[in-house]
Amino acid sequence: MNKSANIYSEVTPEILELTKLCAEGTIAPELYTKYNVYRGLRDLNGNGVRAGLTNICEVTAKEVIDGIEYPADGKLYYRGIEIQELVKGFMNDKRFGFEETIYLLLFGSLPNTKQLEDFMGLLRFYCSLPPKFNRDVIMKIPSTDMMNTLARSVLTLYAYDDNADDISLPNVLRQCLQLIAMFPMLAIYGYQAYMHYHEDQSLVIHQPNPKLSYAENIFTLLRHDQKYTELEARILDAALVLHAEHGGGNNSTFAIRVVSSSATDTYSAVAAALGSLKGPKHGGANIEVSHMMKDLKENVADTTNEGQIADYLKKLLHKEAFDRSGLIYGIGHAVYSISDPRAIVFEDFIKQLSRDKGREEEYALYAMVARLAPELIGSERKIYKGVSANIDFYSGFVYDMLGLPEELYTSIFAISRMVGWSAHRLEELHTSNRIIRPAYKGVSEIREYIPLDERKQN
Repeated sequence: MNKSANIYSEVTPEILELTKLCAEGTIAPELYTKYNVYRGLRDLNGNGVRAGLTNICEVTAKEVIDGIEYPADGKLYYRGIEIQELVKGFMNDKRFGFEETIYLLLFGSLPNTKQLEDFMGLLRFYCSLPPKFNRDVIMKIPSTDMMNTLARSVLTLYAYDDNADDISLPNVLRQCLQLIAMFPMLAIYGYQAYMHYHEDQSLVIHQPNPKLSYAENIFTLLRHDQKYTELEARILDAALVLHAEHGGGNNSTFAIRVVSSSATDTYSAVAAALGSLKGPKHGGANIEVSHMMKDLKENVADTTNEGQIADYLKKLLHKEAFDRSGLIYGIGHAVYSISDPRAIVFEDFIKQLSRDKGREEEYALYAMVARLAPELIGSERKIYKGVSANIDFYSGFVYDMLGLPEELYTSIFAISRMVGWSAHRLEELHTSNRIIRPAYKGVSEIREYIPLDERKQN
């Protein structure tokens, strides 16, 4: 063993050698078919394997005609209310809608004026961190990853809760509401600490303003001058609504339901969901889109030329461009086929914001890629359903126009999705009394034990 190695960060030659042994356990793809095992809990047609029932959210992308299922425009329902109608409702009234969306997802119905006012007062009441938490927890050893900061902060909050392990519904609801209220501070203070200690920037910490909406307070906490436009705040508010929930089958929500079924505490369950969302295949997808589009602009001479754009997209599919993964990030979805309803809602806001920010040409490029990519994927690959641009294709561009730092993209997602996680944790604890334990089929061969002195030496 190399004693000079940093054991906390370096992969040593010894570890590399042992890794080869791990690789020997690769499972042959044909065994999944042999034993009828659905990889990723998705069947051969890409449909999710049902693992439970929920009243919270429904995601659909099919219609049935004469008993046969056909791809259809995607639909997203929060407690039975279509997402387009929900957003249209508060936008038409020129109100912020995230707070009433929280109420809807947690309690099952839209609040009346008095209920909404009282609920917003409760969120404001919980909108504070424990004394010296910022100094003693967030500011000490700041992480370069804000999702790590969020998870660490959430787990540390356990120590400040005298009833941390009480999983009665009133106590869990109290914990969830506190975390929903605290998340913007945990994420943004973590970002400010990172910028100060790692990027040598000025350290500016603002307190939330109880008179402002949830979305407005994100700008208030983040921006040194605390200034923002009404359009910026309303579009961020809409983004929070669109990301708040997406059914029990998405990776992070399934994670919180699985962990909650073990009867563990709220802080541990939420930390598990955060760990899932941090993954680039889940919450980090919009960052991958941003990087892909940057690479496109650097490698395409004329970004208004459809032929040149199409050629670049083909290179992506052929693993000849960007990260050579063969993916066009932000195009396609595990459930949606013809359209993602969240992306459709977002498009209207993108048009407004791109005009306001003078970035209409860039929006035109995104729109061109969103139109060309599904056609190219369909012509290049055999697919069981259609593909379309999903919300991640646009959200990074929106966040960039809003001046949100890339380091916070996934955290903004978490700030919003904390609402859905809370609703699903409460539902899991209330409606199920069984631990979630799926089965795995063992496929290793049976062998005899060999005494140590008889084992083959390298």
